Amino acid sequence: MMARRLTMFRLWIALVSLAMSGWCACAQEKPGSPEPKAGTGAAQTPAKTDAEVKDQEAEDEVPKRIFWIIPNFMTANDQPQNQGPLTAKEKFNIAWHQWWDVSAHIGNVLQAAISQAANGIPEYGQGWGAFGERYAAQEGDQFTGAMLIYGVLPTVLHDDPRYFRKGRGSAWSRIGYAASRSVICRTDSGKNTFNIPQVFGQLGQASISLTYYPQVNRNVGGLFSGWAINQIYNMGWNQLKEFTPDLGAYLNRRRQKKHKQADVKDRRSPIAPSN
Repeated sequence: MMARRLTMFRLWIALVSLAMSGWCACAQEKPGSPEPKAGTGAAQTPAKTDAEVKDQEAEDEVPKRIFWIIPNFMTANDQPQNQGPLTAKEKFNIAWHQWWDVSAHIGNVLQAAISQAANGIPEYGQGWGAFGERYAAQEGDQFTGAMLIYGVLPTVLHDDPRYFRKGRGSAWSRIGYAASRSVICRTDSGKNTFNIPQVFGQLGQASISLTYYPQVNRNVGGLFSGWAINQIYNMGWNQLKEFTPDLGAYLNRRRQKKHKQADVKDRRSPIAPSN
């Protein structure tokens, strides 16, 4: 029951993420409002080519936290300066930050509270002791998952645990690319390969969790159904990794446009005559 509630919660998050990426796609493809033509005597700024615009979008700043909360340390723009292989120490550093970051612990507290309120895994019971057991189980899931997916397996298999943001091309091609990264990753040499750390890392984490969840919840059917929903959850999170920089750039352009409009309005305002 507990696993089912949590996986359904994660599925809901993934669907929200997919919907948001669609919104970002529409915002990306919507043409901007035409700029007023400069006067004949004003210096003309050369218009950027489509290739230059796409390159600029591909280099949008990647936030270290999505929505200022969710850790995003494993995302990098797909640019030459980011394509070098990571050392084993750097891979385990990503894994450590994925687990140790304060937002992860806050999320575990919230999930444990939701489970307690809904009486998920009733074998735990109620009260502070039961809440502590639920929270400890969430922490265990977080730790084993982070270490397997971002540290142990990428190091052993010589895979790169990062998500490389495409940042260019049509919006729908980027949505497809982001979804595919849940089953495709890069090797340390830069070649595409099957994403064993993500796919089987989560399966390994779920298998380990069977050792500390109550006996009644240790069943293979629940393990595989939760694992399958987590793959959809990963596709949703990849959409946020891909399109969150676009959203940030869009909001930044809106702020700049408002500042420009305010400056123009101030310059056009008549100066009151002095007495």
